[in-house]
Amino acid sequence: MNNVIAFVPIKMNNERLQGKNTKSFTNGKPLLHYILESLKEVDGIDEIYVYCSNPMIEELLPSGVNYLKRSESLDSKDTLILEVLKAFALDVESNHYILAHATAPFLTGKTIQEALDMVLSGAYDSALSVIELKEFLWSNDEPMNFDINKVQKTQDLEPIYAETTGLYIYPRDLLLMEDRRTGNNPYLAKVDKIQATDINEPIDFEIANAIFQEMQNNNQTN
Repeated sequence: MNNVIAFVPIKMNNERLQGKNTKSFTNGKPLLHYILESLKEVDGIDEIYVYCSNPMIEELLPSGVNYLKRSESLDSKDTLILEVLKAFALDVESNHYILAHATAPFLTGKTIQEALDMVLSGAYDSALSVIELKEFLWSNDEPMNFDINKVQKTQDLEPIYAETTGLYIYPRDLLLMEDRRTGNNPYLAKVDKIQATDINEPIDFEIANAIFQEMQNNNQTN
């Protein structure tokens, strides 16, 4: 059995932004290319897969990435991500899985490597990417992280972390025996706003495309 398998689930019939996973940035490559290249930078991954029902996706994969066909039944709008994860785990056995998404194109290999190392060290039972929020947050009409009787600076607020959904690392048993991708002692891989980019709506893609163009311009001038 492999120790670490990374995979990127791809659905072609996206409801909110059709074809988002294969949509290309201006003067760029299809969206899924970027997270796959980041995964290829990580030491300790035995194999990388794209899990998709449409074999045509194979034409877009960079070298070193495997294609695995999944059931079209997993493409339904009612399908839960847990169903996709369990189906993949039954198709490809591994001690640990890295779940990454094409919609997080700016997640770096360095971030993934650090999270994987933390899990494999035994210090944590799983990992996920998060972004720190230092904002005035409310829940049920009550403040969550600040004293309503005081006027505070945002930098002095108690931070709250939100999952970016770009990265999860979990052991096989946690998924198959407990139906979970996050354990009781997860490593929180803190990312900045760029790495936290998650593309779901058309406006998300436009913003990500602008970020990509700026990154390209910076690379050309450095």
